Amino acid sequence: MSKGQVTMKPPDADEPYAGQQPADNSDKSPVEVPRFMGRQIPPLDRVLIMVIPPVLIVAAVIWVIVDSDGAAQAISTMRTFVTSEFTWLFILYSLVALIVCIWAAFSKFGKVRLGGPAAKPLHGRFAWYSMLFACGQGIGLIFWSVAEPIMLRDENPVIPVTPTSGAEEGAIVWTYFHWGLTAWAMYCVVALCLAYSHHNLGKTLTFREATVDILPKKAQRPAGVVIELLAIIATVLGLATSFGFAAMQFSSGVTSFTGLDSGPGMWMIVIGVFATITGISAYIGINKGMARLSVINSILSIVLVGAVFIFGPTIYMISTMTQTFGSFGQHFLSMSFFTDFQLAATSLDTWQDSWNGWWTVFIWCWVIAFSPFVAGFVARISRGRTIREFVIGVTVVPSLIVMFWVGVIGVASIYYDDQTGRAISEGVASDTSSGLFLMLDQLPLVGTVMLVVATILVGTYYVTSLDAGSYALGEFVTAPRKSSPFFRVILVISIGTVATVLLSIGGEAVVDTVQTGTIIGAFPFSFVILLMIANFIRRLHKRNQQTRKMERAINDPDPDRVLIPDPEGEGFVEPAEQDTTVASRPPRDETPPS
Repeated sequence: MSKGQVTMKPPDADEPYAGQQPADNSDKSPVEVPRFMGRQIPPLDRVLIMVIPPVLIVAAVIWVIVDSDGAAQAISTMRTFVTSEFTWLFILYSLVALIVCIWAAFSKFGKVRLGGPAAKPLHGRFAWYSMLFACGQGIGLIFWSVAEPIMLRDENPVIPVTPTSGAEEGAIVWTYFHWGLTAWAMYCVVALCLAYSHHNLGKTLTFREATVDILPKKAQRPAGVVIELLAIIATVLGLATSFGFAAMQFSSGVTSFTGLDSGPGMWMIVIGVFATITGISAYIGINKGMARLSVINSILSIVLVGAVFIFGPTIYMISTMTQTFGSFGQHFLSMSFFTDFQLAATSLDTWQDSWNGWWTVFIWCWVIAFSPFVAGFVARISRGRTIREFVIGVTVVPSLIVMFWVGVIGVASIYYDDQTGRAISEGVASDTSSGLFLMLDQLPLVGTVMLVVATILVGTYYVTSLDAGSYALGEFVTAPRKSSPFFRVILVISIGTVATVLLSIGGEAVVDTVQTGTIIGAFPFSFVILLMIANFIRRLHKRNQQTRKMERAINDPDPDRVLIPDPEGEGFVEPAEQDTTVASRPPRDETPPS
């Protein structure tokens, strides 16, 4: 344990809210910060949060396995309903996320430091960028940076097709859009709400604590249980289905340079290896495990993109990036507001009749479904950053990386697709995960080496995603107590088990069905996030001198620091002139800081 940190006694379970615990006068060891000032979960609620998710997940998996066709049809019907009736909602949600991020960064609140004015960042910038990128988008970008431009190269909306550029320009620009600024803003706004709630107000790092303050008192307890259930279920199913697809893509990568057949046997081996590495990383902690893996990811990513840029069609890539960067800026607003409104005049027979159903709505739903674990992890590792630094670091920097990545990898795939008579298009049509490896196979001199590098990246990016997910999931389940390393390992094994069952019983079809079901779950969760955003804005506007004093006290490791109930009823504050080493315990009816 590093100097200046010691674990504080857990609050008593029968207290509705907990402030600083009585300190032992003989023990002057600093307390762990932020001090817990959040809501204690009643025993019944804790049981519901721990029992209901696994029961529902097992029931869903059994349903998909026993009646695969019926489950697929039911989930497809729900997806059609969401696409038909609520495309506008997801478009507006993405715009709200972007606007709130801009407001938070450039308003007077941009100077607010997560963790109080004295907080220092726990990680250097390179490690911080590496971790948030790895858990947020690494595996998805590897998968789609080739597949999306190839699948959209013949037809896409909004971007005009010209005789000189064809539809390829639109394919690249839409890929920038789907994986760039707006997607990262959707992650960022959720992470920002959680980070401020946890680091500045002493709440647990949960959606419940970041949201329920805005609701009437009588609704807070049941709403908190529902919110936490949605977050846990979305996290487990999202990670499990991604685990399945990562295993299949990794197997495709191994096949590309070894000739071994990709099938259930290899999938099981890959899942076992992934789970073992992730379990070790989760056990030894963020600072050692996750940080080191993320740095490795970044280095390998630089090597991969650099090799494609140098040995690939360099002039073609530079020319295409120059034009498509400009086109992205020109058409950003049109893409952001595109709802394909003509379809609203009639009822959709299937979501497949909607371009947005295939792309924008699908990707925004997947971002929302992944928000619980991505945002929770990003919030945890971002203590010490100002809100402005946080927003820029989580939106602008990753977006620039995405655009350069797609401008190299995606553009190279279109170039080699033309050179090979659409061989890459045919490969992607039969196996979406094979696109990157088909492109790299055309790379002169270093193609085979890059196949190995890309395959390793698929593995390490997913391991870091699963590692981040285990931390966030452990927080959701065990808060306000921290999850133990052993418990995080159990979570990794459980998620790996779900992925193994899905792949061994039904293969890609079953995994795809459960993944689609997870996306449908993003619909109710979007309302939770909108409530949380409103509560975050309310909290910032209520931030006054007393709140700033409370933030300093909550993040002060001095064991003599005490917090007492605010006479004005606005939470807990540090007494102005009081010399005591015993903290006051807030009364049972005290309203928590908000």
